[in-house]
Order: sequence, then structure tokens, then C-alpha cells
Amino acid sequence: MRGAAEEGRTSVAERAPSLLMRPSDIRFRPSSGRLLPHIDSFYLYENSAPVMAGIERVDLGQWRFLLGGEGVVTFPDGHEERTMPVMVNGPGTAHWTYRIDGPFRCFGISLRGIGWRTLIGLQADKVADRLVDGETIFGAEIRELHGQFCRMETLDEMVAAIEPLLLRRLDVARRVPRAHVAFLRIVREWAASGDPTIDSLYMAMETETGMGQRQVQRLCKEYFAGPPNHLRRKFRAIGAAMRIHQGASLDEVMVPFADQSHMINEIKHFTGHTPGALRDGIDPVLAVTLATEKFHFLPDVIPETVDLSGR
Repeated sequence: MRGAAEEGRTSVAERAPSLLMRPSDIRFRPSSGRLLPHIDSFYLYENSAPVMAGIERVDLGQWRFLLGGEGVVTFPDGHEERTMPVMVNGPGTAHWTYRIDGPFRCFGISLRGIGWRTLIGLQADKVADRLVDGETIFGAEIRELHGQFCRMETLDEMVAAIEPLLLRRLDVARRVPRAHVAFLRIVREWAASGDPTIDSLYMAMETETGMGQRQVQRLCKEYFAGPPNHLRRKFRAIGAAMRIHQGASLDEVMVPFADQSHMINEIKHFTGHTPGALRDGIDPVLAVTLATEKFHFLPDVIPETVDLSGR
């Protein structure tokens, strides 16, 4: 992994130039090697605006180092929390908003489901819709690492600096049960099936793993912060939002919903935007996450070519 070139750079200004007060960009790099089953990608986001106010859609687990700027996050239930130099965001239940005094710079890690368990080790439903101080998870050494990141310029440098810590945590982590690996794969297949029913998830899990409904519900909360029905709603809403932002008509994406009002309410609940706003006036960072598969939402798990036993 060391020495590899940064593999992607997306200018947010190219997506929504009218919304930015200052130049902004996101650089990203997919994980590889032993980290591939656990981490989807690394990214570096920079915005030179003196003040940023925006919306973050519901998402999977994120581990973030704030290298410039600080502010306040307002969660779905209305409570506010101040940002921290190193923080972990658990899978959310709905969109949330933020206000940051800039200029802003953030190095982040997008976690896969298995990575959430092995690298973070917390039940997602216990930390949903809140910020967790990274020092309570990773210890005092994380402060020194944060200081190093503040002096670095490139995403490649940051990835190389954090890789030893990530590999050490993998070395001491408890192995993910095979049934859990199967669960994450089945959830992805279930979510990608169009308009999945809860019964089809239960049936697939029972057939392949022998797990009953209560076990499936427990794993959904542990990895995704909510029961199967809430997970289904999230996938359906984010999938519809992505298609609308990429140009699909409302009629094309309305099939899984009861009616247009239901679709509008669900999309707004999970993204913070109405379907109309997804094309005009959209939050610039949200625009990037909806416009490119680099920022997927489905709970991607171990690619078939990766042997988890070798981690």
C-alpha cells in the first residue's frame, strides 16, 4: 500500500459550483491488501470557506481526523455535539446537519461492516447518532498520530502513517464469525434486490446460516444501528436519491414506495433533501456521495477474491 499514487480526486465545485464560498475538493483512495475486507476507502476533504453549514446523509461507519476547523453537529433528535480532533461516527438513523468554522480539513476512513467490528469494536446501535471520542477507542497514541496528520500534505502520507495502527488492531481483533460474514453478504444481496421484503431476508439467513429472526434482528442492530425494517427504509431511500440525482425521473424511482408523498418524506428523512432539491441546491458533499460509486451506500463486504482467514 505504501508508495501508491492517490487514485481519485473529485472537485466538489464541479458538482455544485454555486453552493461553495471557497474552493473545495475530495481526494479518495480505495483500501487494499489485508485492509480490503475491513475498509472501503480513505479520503481527504478540504474546504477553505470561513464557515461551512451542511447536511450529511445517513451513512455507514466513519472514522475521522479533523485537521482544521471545528464546529457543532445536530443529530436527528435535535441534540448537539461538538466535533473532536479524532472521532468515530456510528451508522446513523437519519440525516444530520453540521456547522463548521473553517477552513476545514478532514482525513477520513469509510469502514465496511466487518471493519466496524474489528477496528472499532462497538455495537452500532449503542453509538448511533452520536460522536465518539477516538481516544476512548484507540488510546493516547491517537493524539500523536493526529498531530502527524496535521503536518502532512497528501492523502498517501496519511494512509501510510495510519496503516501500522490498523494492522496492529487487526492482529489482536477477535475473528469475525463465519455466520456474521454470511449475514453481511446476504444483507447486501437483499438490499440490492430492488424492493426486498423482510421475510426474504429472514428466509435467506435461515437457509444459509440457520439463524432465526431474533438473531438477524440483533445482528442488524449490531452492524447497522437498527432493525431490518429500518435498514430496508435506508437502502430504499438512498438508492432512490442516487437515481434521482443522476437523472432518473420521479416515476422511475417511485415503484418501491406507497405513493409520491411517501417517497418524498423518506428521501428527506434520510438525506435531508427533497427529490427536487437533489438536482438543484444540493449540499455539495452530498452531491459527490450520490453521484459516484466511490461513495457507495450498500454494506459492501469481502470481495470474493479476498480470504478473510489471511487477515
